[in-house]
Amino acid sequence: MQFNRGDKDDKFLLNLYRRLLYPRMVEDKMLKLLRQGRIGKWFSGIGQEAIAVGSTLAMQNDEYILPMHRNLGVFTSRDIPLKKLMAQWQGKITGFTKGRDRSFHFGTQEYKIIGMISHLGPQMALADGIALADVLANKQHATLVYTGEGATSEGDFHEAVNVAAVWNLPVIFLIENNGYGLSTPKSEQFRCKNLVDKAIGYGVEGIQIDGNNILEVYNTINQLAMEIRKDPRPVLVECLTFRMRGHEEASGTKYVPQELFDEWEKKDPLNNYEAYLIEQSVLTSDSIVDIKIQVKRDIELEVEEAFNEAEPIANADQEETDMYFPYQQEVVRPSQTSTEKRYLDAITDGLDLAMQKYPNLVLMGQDIADYGGAFKITDGFTTKYGKGRVRNTPICESAIVGAGLGLSINGYKAVVEMQFADFVTVGFNQIVNNLAKTHYRWGEKADVVVRMPTGAGTGAGPFHSQSNEAWFTKTPGLKIVYPAFPEDAKGLLLAAIEDPNPVLYFEHKYLYRSLSTSVPDGYYTTEIGKAIRLAEGSKFAIITYGLGVHWALDYLQQYPESDATLIDLRTLQPWDKEAVRAAVKATGRVLVLHEDTLTNGFGAEISAWIGEHCFSYLDAPVMRCASLDTAIPMSKVLEEDFLAKARLAETIDKLLKY
Repeated sequence: MQFNRGDKDDKFLLNLYRRLLYPRMVEDKMLKLLRQGRIGKWFSGIGQEAIAVGSTLAMQNDEYILPMHRNLGVFTSRDIPLKKLMAQWQGKITGFTKGRDRSFHFGTQEYKIIGMISHLGPQMALADGIALADVLANKQHATLVYTGEGATSEGDFHEAVNVAAVWNLPVIFLIENNGYGLSTPKSEQFRCKNLVDKAIGYGVEGIQIDGNNILEVYNTINQLAMEIRKDPRPVLVECLTFRMRGHEEASGTKYVPQELFDEWEKKDPLNNYEAYLIEQSVLTSDSIVDIKIQVKRDIELEVEEAFNEAEPIANADQEETDMYFPYQQEVVRPSQTSTEKRYLDAITDGLDLAMQKYPNLVLMGQDIADYGGAFKITDGFTTKYGKGRVRNTPICESAIVGAGLGLSINGYKAVVEMQFADFVTVGFNQIVNNLAKTHYRWGEKADVVVRMPTGAGTGAGPFHSQSNEAWFTKTPGLKIVYPAFPEDAKGLLLAAIEDPNPVLYFEHKYLYRSLSTSVPDGYYTTEIGKAIRLAEGSKFAIITYGLGVHWALDYLQQYPESDATLIDLRTLQPWDKEAVRAAVKATGRVLVLHEDTLTNGFGAEISAWIGEHCFSYLDAPVMRCASLDTAIPMSKVLEEDFLAKARLAETIDKLLKY
């Protein structure tokens, strides 16, 4: 191993040694604790420390780093106290996640580190969003994100690198190629000779380095970071290294040939650097012993202090509350003047006003810039706000949702448009595991709105017509709104953008140009979580939302003698239980109506809640009217039969005759 100190003085080299030694000795302690049964799990980075330490020290302290679970050196090099880290690993209340998550699955704004989730790869898109925020704010910053060789096979890797390339984002994508994804060797993971060769396909610079040579790692990352701060662009760096322990300790290493261990043991990053410093007269045998004695003493003290930290105290109310960033909506009342607007135009108006109010708001989606979006909702926005804030994206829903979270982490707001709600499937992980869980895990907001053009009625078939709100209503941490009228479409959209929590905003495509009503002028918000009563009667109640509201109104107009109460929920998470309770109490008979399919649709939750909490008010079973349990057909005849509207009158008749 060839070291090149260049112009670095002895003090710098010695500091580098201490930084490299410390995580190794912490790991030694963890392995002892594991054998003693005092800890239950450990993901070892022994043999790979030079990558984490060298690259972290090459970054500025106010620049974000997004590491993986084998990068202890990132956290120690940013001077996070071991006591705090140990409390995190042991699930103590003083850990970063208060016992809610494990290992390095956390972030910290104080140290500008954003940890991973277990789904390898999504953190790379967050790096894109963080870097984009820096570019928009004219900050000369770089962002460093890690991945393993195994995750380079995932779509998240491709999407994130491609977006960074297209947008010229100052991101260093660092691949730790340690030869194995758990037990799967690299020969069974990819066919390219070197992972750095993948850079060619994205039109970005690729560099391969010795990941066990701490000076080479530091010098390379330092030089790249200096360059891309001034000339923003992504770079792919492959660090060759080896994992000397199992994927985690319980998995063992029997799948690895002994000759590989023998080969890489000679390349140990600590031993080789230590020998170099002795050769350079920076260290002596005696000074090494003294340093290790002091380090061991410090580690022992902090570890034992962490063991004495308090365990979490279970509090169900607090747990549920902490799913969301603390926020109390202050409703902005509408003006007295109004203008006739289509549903679609009300959404455009809301986005326009939000862009004016929040200079840090960024819109992202396919074709939303000069083209104005598939439905022309953002037509003309690039002229007013520029392509920096109204951004066309590649076709990569996962990366763009992740980039939205990255923007939020770095001080921005994001509205992400799914061209069709159906396409959210390829961004599902980022929504339910990153957006939804971020605040609960480590107290960070996820200030992202995902626009979901939804629903049937246009003969668009199985992949452009789904009502998929129930995929998300069961996910704690998300808010779900679903306006039925232009006035609410504008008010709920502005409320969603104001809210620092992740909100899925369902907007019905059928209503875009078919529905016009009077919409208040100017800026106002509609209360999230508040239903509205559209009709009042005593015979039965219809609980619905979205297009179901208009089906119900059509029915009531056709049968004026029906004497029904009609509740438009408007928000599905949280939903207005008291409005539903009042409607049940006043009528004794309830129909839950929605466009989604019957089985496990959101109506099932409403029905179950009514049965549990309002049983004494009921004069008949709660009945549901929903669409068929099939995919949505394209044919107009088949689609009309599919939709719940086809069975609405007969279901109401059945309810009234019970």
